Amino acid sequence: MRERQVSQDARRAREFEAFVAGAAGRLLHAATLLTAEPRDANPRARRLLTLALAQTYASWDRLRGEDPYDHARQHLAVRFARGAWHQHGSLGRARPASDSVLARLAPQERLILVLRLYEGVAEEQTAALLGLPTERVRAICARAMATLLHPPRGPAPALAKVVPS
Repeated sequence: MRERQVSQDARRAREFEAFVAGAAGRLLHAATLLTAEPRDANPRARRLLTLALAQTYASWDRLRGEDPYDHARQHLAVRFARGAWHQHGSLGRARPASDSVLARLAPQERLILVLRLYEGVAEEQTAALLGLPTERVRAICARAMATLLHPPRGPAPALAKVVPS
């Protein structure tokens, strides 16, 4: 009986290692997009990834045919949303101090944009994951895209005073 358990644990560990080898890079990139941190300095993204992978590993035996990538991505998104909520009181306020184009967006806008465009998650699935109506997800995604494609202009240049000669 003990040998069987050891064998199952070893198989589980190998399966999970193979999953991480194939999925961790993409999940880390998604987490980095969510946090709007630089690719080479992304401690929040790495923490999000670590926690999502730990939760996926803890649920590994219960996945039974579910996509482990989808499971990990859901945990990543939910952790990001909760972290933004607890840290700043809402998903709509805090923006990271970063040069990233995505830093212009509110956390909720980044989350929806990353799920929809980078991860290819359908509007309905995104809405269900975040507990929002589909129409709201569509509107937030459209607003985020408009912000990225048409950033607000800076202040107009000051006019030089013309001195009569």
